[in-house]
Amino acid sequence: MNDRAPKNHLSRPNGTAPDVVAGVPAGVQEGDAASILAEWPASSADLIYLDPPFNTGRAQTGRAGTYADRWDSPGAYRAALRPVLTEAHRLLKSTGSILLHCDWRTCHYSRLELDVIFGAANFVNHLIWSYGLGGSSPRRFARKHDDILFYGRSESYYFDPPMVPATSARMRGEMKKATDVLQVPAINNMARERTGYPTQKPLALMELLIGACCPEGGQVVDPFCGSGTTLVAARGMGRRAAGIDRNPEAVRIARARLTRTPETGDRADAAPAGAGAKEGAEQRAGAGVSGEPD
Repeated sequence: MNDRAPKNHLSRPNGTAPDVVAGVPAGVQEGDAASILAEWPASSADLIYLDPPFNTGRAQTGRAGTYADRWDSPGAYRAALRPVLTEAHRLLKSTGSILLHCDWRTCHYSRLELDVIFGAANFVNHLIWSYGLGGSSPRRFARKHDDILFYGRSESYYFDPPMVPATSARMRGEMKKATDVLQVPAINNMARERTGYPTQKPLALMELLIGACCPEGGQVVDPFCGSGTTLVAARGMGRRAAGIDRNPEAVRIARARLTRTPETGDRADAAPAGAGAKEGAEQRAGAGVSGEPD
């Protein structure tokens, strides 16, 4: 997708071969997303979540890694994204869906590509992840959200509406169905789940999305898995997880996190007890772009 590594860099993990379920290797593969997805069988994934670089025009850097994030033009960005989306469409079951995480820089271009590949009729939601952090400007409204484009593979896509605490006085103490604006705090600076890899997403966000869009025991795929948050959330929720990244630093971190994550139940690198919304709203360290793409 970008220049984090040579385009044909398709090295495989060292040691024993990963477990394979329905032709999709479990764990993390190192290499080019489109090329690796092309090796996997059609109709084998229930959910594909992808969080490609946002084309910020600058390298994204954290204490545990860095990656380049620049294309010469919007057309070049779309051309790089297109083969990944094409393979994602082939890989999904008829009941599957795709979630594409982006921001104001690429959201409109990404939606055009999804309309062409998945069909405009299969658009489901334009989700807003509202995190409430970041800078402000005297020349525009402050940018405090990311975009997540939700498309079904067909009209039969799986969906289990997530429930969130109600905020109205009338429904105090009750739960309600989540809206298309997801109020999930960013990772607080002291959270155990923070890896130091740039643009890491919170486990709480991924758990909400996976719970809504992938059945229990289903297959989750993340072609730009970064530090592995999607995979950790999926495995901890009883889903099968497969990720790809071309950055060796990201692959190393993601594999290490997975070794600490049980197949189901409590996640091993969750935030410490008491790390609530107030702590989660603290200023993020090392944020490279709005919303911190993983």
